[in-house]
Amino acid sequence: MSFFYNCSIHAFELAIGIAAPFNRKARQLWRGRRGLLRRIEQRERTEKETDSDTEDQRPGTIWVHCASLGEFEQGRPLIEALRQRHPVGTAQYRRIVLTFFSPSGYEIRKDYPVPDAIYYLPADTPKNARRFVEAVRPEQAIFIKYEYWYNYLSALQAAGAKSCVVSALFRPDMVFFKQSAVGRFMRKTLGLLDRFFVQNEASADLLATVGFGPDRVIVSGDTRFDRVVALAQAAAELPVVEAFVQGAEKPVMVCGSTWGPDEEILLELMHARPEMKFIVAPHELDSSRIDALIQRSGRQGVRYTAFADADDSGSADRTADSWLREATLLVIDTIGVLSGVYRYGRLAYIGGGFGRGIHNTLEAATWGMPVLFGPKYRAFAEAVELVERGAAVSVAGAAELEAAVAVWVDDPAVLAEKGRRAAEYVRSRAGATAKILETIEPSAVGQ
Repeated sequence: MSFFYNCSIHAFELAIGIAAPFNRKARQLWRGRRGLLRRIEQRERTEKETDSDTEDQRPGTIWVHCASLGEFEQGRPLIEALRQRHPVGTAQYRRIVLTFFSPSGYEIRKDYPVPDAIYYLPADTPKNARRFVEAVRPEQAIFIKYEYWYNYLSALQAAGAKSCVVSALFRPDMVFFKQSAVGRFMRKTLGLLDRFFVQNEASADLLATVGFGPDRVIVSGDTRFDRVVALAQAAAELPVVEAFVQGAEKPVMVCGSTWGPDEEILLELMHARPEMKFIVAPHELDSSRIDALIQRSGRQGVRYTAFADADDSGSADRTADSWLREATLLVIDTIGVLSGVYRYGRLAYIGGGFGRGIHNTLEAATWGMPVLFGPKYRAFAEAVELVERGAAVSVAGAAELEAAVAVWVDDPAVLAEKGRRAAEYVRSRAGATAKILETIEPSAVGQ
C-alpha cells in the first residue's frame, strides 16, 4: 500500500501544478512549495549555526503542524504555552517550527511571531520527509487534530523523534476502522505515532478497538476551548458594534460565517422579526453579495468598515452613533473581529450547516449565547454536546429557525438559561492545553 500511497501523493502534486493557472489556492500552494525544501534547509542550517557554535549546545526543536487556519486556532494555545515554557534567550529555550498544508492557513498566519520559523509542509514523499526531518531535527512533532502523513511519521520514528496528535477526534465511519487494505495501511500509519491526545472517551474507545490502549491514548479534551476562553478574556471593545446594539429593544442576533443557504433563511427571519437587530458576518466578503444582502433584507443596513477608523481599531466616529443606533442590520465586512463581535449579541446563528459543516460555535457559546445552526453538524462533537445540553438547536429551514428564535427571544428567562448552559459548557471543557503539557515527554518540552 505504501507504493500506491506515494503514487497518490505524486498525482496530487501533479494535479496542483495543472490547476495552478486556473485556481487561486492551487496557485498559492504550487508557488509556496516551489524550491521549498532548499529554502528550509538553508534557513535551518543558518539559524542553528547562529544559535550555537557546537552541536551539543544547540537548542532542541518542537515541530507543530496544522492543516489550515482552523487547526492553527485549535493549536494556538499549545504553541503559545510552549513558547512561555521555553522563552527565547533562556536556558529553557527550544526552537518552534510551525508548518501548514493549506494556503489559507499559511498566507494568513505566515507572520505569526511566536514560532521561530513558519513553512508550508513539503509534499509527503519519502525523500521530502527525510530531508525535512534532517533539516529541522525535531525532538517532538505535534500534529493538530489530524493529518496523518505516513512518510513524515516514518522519518520521525527513524530519527528517534517523538510524535503525537492533539485534540484528535475519531468516528466509527473513518477509514482507520475499515476492514480493507486502505484501512490496514492507515492503522499502520497511526501506529507510527507515540501518543494520541483525544477529545473524548468515544475516540479513545474506538482507538482501543484497533489496538491503541490507555498507554498511548489520553483523553485530554479539545484545546479550542482554551483558545475561545483566551479570546474572550483578551477581546477589545468594538465601539462601532456597541453603538449599533444600543438602539436594540429586543435581543441582538449575531450570525457568524454565513454562506448563501444560511443567508436565505436568515433573510426570512429578518422579515418575520422586524423588531430585532441582526449582525451578519459573511464567510465570503464579496462586496456585491454584501450589497445584495442588505438590499434584500429591506432593512436599514450598514457595513462595519464604513464606520470603523481607517486603522481598523474598531473605533466609531461619534457623529455616526445616531445612524448606527437607528440601523437594524450590521454587516461585518472585514476579518479578525468576529470573535469579539459575539460579546454584543444575546443569541447566535453559526453558518456552514447547509454545506460541508458548521463553523466555530464555541466563539459564540463562550459569551453565554445559545446557538443555532443548520443540519450538518454531527461531525462536530462540541455542536452535538451543545444540543444535548439544551444550549443549541439545529434547524432544517426558515420555519424551524423562526420557531426556535421565537421561543428564546419572547421569553427572557428561557434565553438567559440557554445562554448560561452554553457558557458553562465551554468553561467545563477548558484545560486541555495544561493536560497535554503535563503529559508530553519531559525531554521534548524541557521540563
